[in-house]
Amino acid sequence: MPKLKTHSATKKRIRVTRTGKVLRRHSMRSHFLQKKSAARKRQMSGLESVTGKNAKNIKRNLGAK
Repeated sequence: MPKLKTHSATKKRIRVTRTGKVLRRHSMRSHFLQKKSAARKRQMSGLESVTGKNAKNIKRNLGAK
């Protein structure tokens, strides 16, 4: 079997923890922030975990098992 390349875009945006959880940043946080309330922006800070089939597909793109 040939080696699989990691997906470069996924590698830049997603992080896998040591326990195997997949973490991503919230969307809608890069621009047009003036019209969003402070509470809404605060809720979008930090990382969000990815679950289910999406996490499995992301791990496959990153080459993790």
